[in-house]
Amino acid sequence: MNDISTRTKIQGSSHSVRIWRDRVFVAGFVMAVLIGIAGLFALMLDVLIDGLPFLDFQFLTNYSSWEPHKAGILGPLGGTLWIVGLTALFTIPIGVGTAIYLEEFASKSRLNRLIELNIANLAGVPSVIYGLLGLAMFVQFLFNGSRNVTAGALTMTLLVLPIVVIASQEAIRAVPSSYRDAAYAMGANRWQVVKSVVLPQAMPGMMSGIILALSRAIGESAPILIISSLVVVAFIPTSPDSAFTVLPLQIFTWIGHQNPEFRGIAAAAIVVLLIVLLSMNGVAIWIRNKYQSRPEQ
Repeated sequence: MNDISTRTKIQGSSHSVRIWRDRVFVAGFVMAVLIGIAGLFALMLDVLIDGLPFLDFQFLTNYSSWEPHKAGILGPLGGTLWIVGLTALFTIPIGVGTAIYLEEFASKSRLNRLIELNIANLAGVPSVIYGLLGLAMFVQFLFNGSRNVTAGALTMTLLVLPIVVIASQEAIRAVPSSYRDAAYAMGANRWQVVKSVVLPQAMPGMMSGIILALSRAIGESAPILIISSLVVVAFIPTSPDSAFTVLPLQIFTWIGHQNPEFRGIAAAAIVVLLIVLLSMNGVAIWIRNKYQSRPEQ
């Protein structure tokens, strides 16, 4: 009887310790989230306070200038939209196609495992390395020294392509194998299964990876600094062969200027960049939610 009572007390004590330990971990996690949100809110508030006085129609329609009251973001904004659009055009079909091949069609050979390992390693390469690679491969070799929009988009494609491939592979792996078996049982071939069953189910996860990839592409300045090297432009790119600059590079230039008024202009450009980023993410999230609701209809 005493042994049972002692054992019950020990179990009760152990249970209480686990409960308090879980509460401490939950409190720590909540505190970490609140600290992150508070820091982000403070940063956003500081940017809005500095940038909103300079954010007007003239700022959006003027070209860059070394005079603060005349400076605008029309040229960098146009270059950013060109780069993001072409990067998405190159990255999405190549990245999704690569993931489909590796997961649905390629055999589990040593070569394919080596390819997957290299793709995972490329996701951690610093962005400036891709800038140097793009300068040598695209600017100097492919376009004979022309620092154009296509060279910048191809460089950003190399940068974000591993993210899209890895995210698409994980989304495809998450599709239950029973879905494929049911399609095969109804007489579908492999491509019909991939097109009609796997892709619709994996699309929400793929879109999450594409959102992350394009968000990184729109905010990178190091590769574009190497590819473009333009900080003040008075034109909008009109073709894939045009010279260009982008908003992150323009913001970096204004922040480093000696005139303190340029810091407010840089904050206004940050607000515009965030609006572009959130708008692009909003479209991608809408597409993702559309495919998520499809199986329930």
